[in-house]
Formats: sequence, C-alpha cells, structure tokens
Amino acid sequence: MSWWYYRSNQRSVRRNHPKPVRTSEGIKARTKKGRFVANWWANRWLQTLEALIDRRRLGRGRIYARKGQVLSIEEVDDVFVARVQGTRYKPYEVQMRMEHLDEDAWDAVIGNLQSQAIFAAQLLSGEMPRDIEKVFEEAGYSLFPQREEEIQTECSCPDKANPCKHIAAVFYLLAEQFDEDPFLLFKMRGRSKDNILEVLRQQDRSNKEGDLADGFGIDVDHEPMPEDLSQFWRMKKLPESWNVSMESPTIRAPVIRRLGFPTFLSDELSHCLMAVYMGIEDQAIDLAFSDEDTSLK
Repeated sequence: MSWWYYRSNQRSVRRNHPKPVRTSEGIKARTKKGRFVANWWANRWLQTLEALIDRRRLGRGRIYARKGQVLSIEEVDDVFVARVQGTRYKPYEVQMRMEHLDEDAWDAVIGNLQSQAIFAAQLLSGEMPRDIEKVFEEAGYSLFPQREEEIQTECSCPDKANPCKHIAAVFYLLAEQFDEDPFLLFKMRGRSKDNILEVLRQQDRSNKEGDLADGFGIDVDHEPMPEDLSQFWRMKKLPESWNVSMESPTIRAPVIRRLGFPTFLSDELSHCLMAVYMGIEDQAIDLAFSDEDTSLK
C-alpha cells in the first residue's frame, strides 16, 4: 500500500465520519462503558430498538450520548424535542413521538392491570411488573414498539437516513429516563402517570377496605369512633392467621420515584432527598430484624 493511498483513504474516512463539535453543556449519560441501563424495562426498550434500527447507527448514537452531545430534551405536546450538538456549530433539532394507543386500548389494558393486584402494587411502588408485556398482549396491543412506523422521528441534520445517530443518542438518554421512571413508557403510549396512578390507587383503596372488612369485621363506612379517644390509635387484636413479611425493597425510595422530584428543587438537593429516603428504608429494615423489643407501648 502506497503512502499516498493511505493518506487519501484517511482523509476519506474523516470526511465520511467527521468528529462532532465538543461541548461541555450537554447531558452526559451516567455510564461510561458496559451496560447502559439498570432495570429490565429500560433494557427491553433498547433491545427493541436494536431489532428495528441499524446497530451501527445505534452505536454511534450511544457514543454521542456518553460524550454529552445531547444538549437538552423536553416534552412538548406529546413530542420529545431535543437539541443535539453534531459536526456543525449550530445544534441539530430532533423530534420523536411514539404512536399512541386509543382509549379503547387503554381501557382494556387498565382493566387487565386492575384484575391483578400485584401489578398495581408494583407500579405504585415505582417498579415495572415483569409480566407487563403480557398485560398489553392480552388486550391485543404492545407496550414496546414492534414496527419502525410506531416511532416517528425527525432530525434537522443532512443525513438522509432516519433514524440518524443524533436521534439514536436521544433514544439512549430516554432509556435512562425510563430507568428512573417506568411511567414514561406509558406516557409515550398516550396515558399519563397521574391518570394511571389515580385509577390504580382507587382500586388499591377499594381492595384495602375489603381486606379490613374481611380480616377485622370492620364496616369501613359505618365504624363508629371510639368513646375513649386515647384508644383511637390502638390497634385491635390481630387474627391468628395474620402474617407479616419484611424484606429489602426491589426499587429503592419508591415514594420519591412514584411522585417524582419537585421541579423547584435543584439536582443536588433532589439527590440529598433521595439519600435520606434510602437511609430511612435501611433503618426500617434494621429495626424489623433487630432482636431489641421496639414495639409501641
């Protein structure tokens, strides 16, 4: 191979794959190498994309995400709009929207969720049930995209291929957001977190009232107040069949994950709040398995 051919080939490679403009203002992915996300549902999202999209473009998008080339991501009218710093000084604009399920589809899906108390309990604690895909399939639909047409994407870059590496970078950062909040997957399918939680809480409340009535013989609608109010917080005698099981939570700080961080808090304060909740969880588990008598007097 001649020196001239080698140099010409190197220039061709640089023209075909020029380096992006570096920026310190981007959203850097949490992982630097290896597995990109922690939870199965976020990983399932990436596996779905790998089955639908050219892996080389996904690979370049992953590099962009880890280098912090995505400057911003926001949701505008059910469309995720992002700015990605590419090889030109002006960032490219990316738009992404996933096909929504109609009302009949969601009614069927939520009906299936309500029929299984464990699904509602897991979602209310911020965890995506392992069998969630079966819930959608039984209703005749899919939570994760099955066809390219279900994901509508645009990018202002000159690359004719869709999705391009800029769109792929947004896909990866969205996966990290799904990792933290599985309800975003439902949001992309057209049903908000608040809407689903409200329906599940109503069902959960109804189930708990039924359990009280069955376990303690309490009429939850007509149970009179005790005459001696000092006994109000005293628990009645538990039935002999009453069992309590304590274990470490699968999802840490589920209350925070369920409610989401307040928008008026800084990232630093939000992470401090998360640490406090996780400390409370650890202390509760320690107390539960402690030999010391910690019962209320």
